Amino acid sequence: MYAIIDIETTGSQPTQDKITEIAIFIHDGKEIVDQYSTLVNPQRPIPHYISQLTGITDDMVQDAPKFYEVAKEIVQFTEGMVFVAHNVRFDYSFIKKEFADLGFTFQRKTLCTVRLSRSLIPGLPSYSLGKLCKSIDIPLQMRHRAIGDAEATAKLFDKLIKINRPVIDGAQHMADPAEQLKNEIKASLLPPAISKEQVDALPTVPGVYYFYNEAGEVIYVGKSINIKKRIIQHFNIDYKSRKSIEFKNQIADITYELMGNELVALLFESAEIKRMKPHYNRQQRRSVFNTGIFTYEDENGYKRLTFGSVNKADNVNMTPIIALSNHFKAKGFLFHKVSKYNLCQKLCDLYKTPGACFDYQVHICKGACIGQESPEEYNARVDAAIESFTYEHNSFVIVGKGRELGEKSVVVVEHGTYLGFGFVDEYFSASSLSDFKAEITRYNDNKDVQQIIRGYMRGKHKDKVLVFD
Repeated sequence: MYAIIDIETTGSQPTQDKITEIAIFIHDGKEIVDQYSTLVNPQRPIPHYISQLTGITDDMVQDAPKFYEVAKEIVQFTEGMVFVAHNVRFDYSFIKKEFADLGFTFQRKTLCTVRLSRSLIPGLPSYSLGKLCKSIDIPLQMRHRAIGDAEATAKLFDKLIKINRPVIDGAQHMADPAEQLKNEIKASLLPPAISKEQVDALPTVPGVYYFYNEAGEVIYVGKSINIKKRIIQHFNIDYKSRKSIEFKNQIADITYELMGNELVALLFESAEIKRMKPHYNRQQRRSVFNTGIFTYEDENGYKRLTFGSVNKADNVNMTPIIALSNHFKAKGFLFHKVSKYNLCQKLCDLYKTPGACFDYQVHICKGACIGQESPEEYNARVDAAIESFTYEHNSFVIVGKGRELGEKSVVVVEHGTYLGFGFVDEYFSASSLSDFKAEITRYNDNKDVQQIIRGYMRGKHKDKVLVFD
């Protein structure tokens, strides 16, 4: 038995929006046998643009039952049923959230008619409900009302489970509706264009994976120590917005690159995101880091921190101890270190004055700005601040697991600058840093990879670290 459901809502985010209408059509595998529908009072105003889309207004739902008043009927109508919807994850996520707010766990097997349509009627220009119904001559009345969309989805479902398989070797092969639906229920959480067989074939080892849209464009790059497990997690979550469902529905293909271990996967993912700038990767897309944090010792023996353009004439012969995207980020970074390590704003070029800095006047700075604190005491805190965002060693190689037996990965850092990574045979022999440098693919150094390497080195890892200081 199948409960074919459609809802209308106050918005697209299950975490904060509410249901305004729900319709349920019961299908016994042969025909529609029952139906239920009701407006729902969301107990909040309906945005004007939503009312324009659905036709449901505040006045219409003012006297409608609240969700908790219809929850029992929804449970009874769907008990023991497969939850069917067009883009099922959207409707299912909303209803699960409404029940969760009441302290009730709503759980049903799900089936997506988008996936089922793609499987049984391939090659259509669009699988949105409106265009799909038009393509296969299903009347769709009261569009964007739950009752109209649910009825159209029910008729679509009825037509799909009665579709014949094509003629094979001169014989008409009939689809086995039970087996077909069983397979689609198992795969209902997957993107419409991704098959269960494709996911089953994914490796369970560290690497970087790519999601593509139908045009062959990379729309997301991710990494994991278990590629298959992480990708399944992507597909199994309850989605928080229509945008996240749109992202899932755009995924038309998956590829991957094996990396051997977590560190190399993290570094390669960061480089690929900066190179490709996929639409759905928000973090690490910035690829230009023009501002550096520099350090030097002044004539009075105080270690100074400052910031400036890495391309500025005064700085070209200085190596930044960390690179950031712009001056605003650099100033914020230094202000944070000044606060955390009780440094002097003036000695970090954050407060321009010939005398004492502002923090000294409010009894925070210990007076390095006017020579009241000794360079030795002040410099110890500067060293602690620098240590918090630099490596423990100046030049080193991290040797980890490779992509297969008999192979090792190598990550090279020279004079505090990340050079890149590569893979070598387990019998590879090196007597100097140059030997390792000859085996790597070069990648750009930046704040993101510095954070990746520092975080990895400070964690519990079993890699070998060869120091060349």
